[in-house]
Amino acid sequence: METQLDPMKDDLPLMANTSYMLVKHYILDLDVDFKNKVVEGSIVLFFETGSQYRKSSSTGKERCQSQFDENAKMGASEPCHIPMINVSTCSSKTKYNDFAVSGKEEEATSGENSNHSNNEQAPGISSSKDCCDMENHGNKDFLLVLDCCDLSVLKVEEVDVAAVSGIEKFTGSAKLTGVSKELENLRNQIVHELVTLPADRWKEQLHYFTHCSQAPGCGELLFTTGSWSLEIRKSGIRTPADFPHAIRIWYKTKPEGRSVTWTTDQSGRPCVYTTGSPINNRALFPCQEPPIALSTWQASVRTAAGFVVLMSGENSAEPVQLQEGILSWYYYVSMPMPASTFTIAVGCWQEVKQQSFKQTAAIQTNTEFSLPSSQADFRCPEEICGHVEYPCRFQNPAARLQAVIPHRVFAPWCLMESCEEYLLQLIPQCLSAAYTTLGTHPFSRLDVLIVPSNFSSLGMASPHIIFLSQSVLPGGSHLCGTRLCHEIAHAWFGLAIGARDWTEEWISEGFATFLEDIFWARAQQLSYDEIKGQQELKALLRWRRLRDEVQNSEEELQVLRPKKESTGELSESGASVVKYGLKAEKIFMQVHYLKGYFLLRSLARTIGEASYLASLQKFVLKFHGQLVLSQDFLCMLLEDNPKQKESGLTVESIFQNWLDTSGIPK
Repeated sequence: METQLDPMKDDLPLMANTSYMLVKHYILDLDVDFKNKVVEGSIVLFFETGSQYRKSSSTGKERCQSQFDENAKMGASEPCHIPMINVSTCSSKTKYNDFAVSGKEEEATSGENSNHSNNEQAPGISSSKDCCDMENHGNKDFLLVLDCCDLSVLKVEEVDVAAVSGIEKFTGSAKLTGVSKELENLRNQIVHELVTLPADRWKEQLHYFTHCSQAPGCGELLFTTGSWSLEIRKSGIRTPADFPHAIRIWYKTKPEGRSVTWTTDQSGRPCVYTTGSPINNRALFPCQEPPIALSTWQASVRTAAGFVVLMSGENSAEPVQLQEGILSWYYYVSMPMPASTFTIAVGCWQEVKQQSFKQTAAIQTNTEFSLPSSQADFRCPEEICGHVEYPCRFQNPAARLQAVIPHRVFAPWCLMESCEEYLLQLIPQCLSAAYTTLGTHPFSRLDVLIVPSNFSSLGMASPHIIFLSQSVLPGGSHLCGTRLCHEIAHAWFGLAIGARDWTEEWISEGFATFLEDIFWARAQQLSYDEIKGQQELKALLRWRRLRDEVQNSEEELQVLRPKKESTGELSESGASVVKYGLKAEKIFMQVHYLKGYFLLRSLARTIGEASYLASLQKFVLKFHGQLVLSQDFLCMLLEDNPKQKESGLTVESIFQNWLDTSGIPK
């Protein structure tokens, strides 16, 4: 029996037992009710059996295996064939700060839901509870654990995917009729075939996911909700392999739920949006929160006419009128991402459009400047990708040449003029500068939304969408431009490349802070002396801010790698905690931004900026679509620059001086 992990009150528990069952696709079907301030509907989850579990043919017993890199396996048609231990991407990036929380942790003493079950939710993380300890608990049902908080779960049911018309192509020679046990196995076989389709069939895959999500239920499942989790079981099912691999959960959010904020925009109109909560999206939909749970998703969201639904989807959705006064918006993603990157904003947003065609043409011509000679050196040969299979833009010749991706700006009516004056001109310049620096844009489009005034950060980046605070608008082009560059940098560092362990927040924020200076200098097309003067001034201001923070904060919060050599480790079930993830003081702290920035700046000055940027480009090519730890970057950087390694600069010395200690390195 594995020991129970009991997180401190300041730590964020990640409860999902991803090692036993791993979600591969979500389909959300939701209604937004502004009158009652709830989002309600259903979510269908499609699973694969997790990597910790396998059936042993020699003994006939079900066993748990200790390695968890199974889900990095490539599909049969995978064009990218350098497998990596790490697998893809991270969470939505919130400025200042990702894992902070305001207010006290709520006690879950009321409103807990259960269905035919009196099981009490354990306060900590029990990684083997009713799950996969077959020798000691062979007579117990398997328990699927999802991350869930502040939700009213109404019903959980198995989905009869075998009832979908045309699904026979995924059943091979098996029959769609037979005894109950055979039908259960057949349904799981259908889901397996569907989630493992090769990347070039992604449209067909989404088509069948949609139809499967609309299939009838074929039996309710038992469930219990607790303060941090939703536990689901099926009577008599004792192994993950036999557990239903497609389930539907009917639920609704609570007005006080911490994943979304109900408020009014600057024009006084109601709106709701994900604010980058420290608990991520578990109060918006039941999910698997750990970064390793990479999944694709589709979402249909219905709301009253007059509202616009923006999401972190690949497509620019057009509303469909279902009935008078009701519109439906549909989004999807085909790149597997953690559930924490899912972002939604519903409000009476107005799209800001350029009034002058000539001015737009001039901006496009001016910013899509010719590439430096090094650009061809970091274009992506097909064999270089190391991520799980998906339709990768780094494999698309047209995408690799796209300096400026399609983009839109949305804002409340009263801020449209300010957005037109600054943002519309800056976005193509900043996108082009980022492309010149790092190469292929990981995402195919970008929406920028000016969020309500209660937004506590300057910005937040998610796939395909950036939230900006209204505070950047009065600062003119400089403040808008630097903040845009910071958020755009997260497309590469934080999203396309994410931290395998969320405590290594510096991997996202340190890189974005460092790169915002590079992007912004290129966007302005400054001279060498102007660039150096601007960057030295910003470094001085950041150093003063970091010095003041170090003098006035707890030492434990100044450590960039607080779990040290345990960073990235999971329990047997896949459950873990984000150390200090709920600590209230973190909302005021910028140490991961500033100390991470100074580490990268120090490395760039030691190695030389040209060599350093070349290594960054190589790192992006090698690790896009994957999860990384600090040593993945540092090892590659030192291998690319052996002279520094020979002179005594080592991964261990960087850990000791920068990442594993408090304070500012001498």
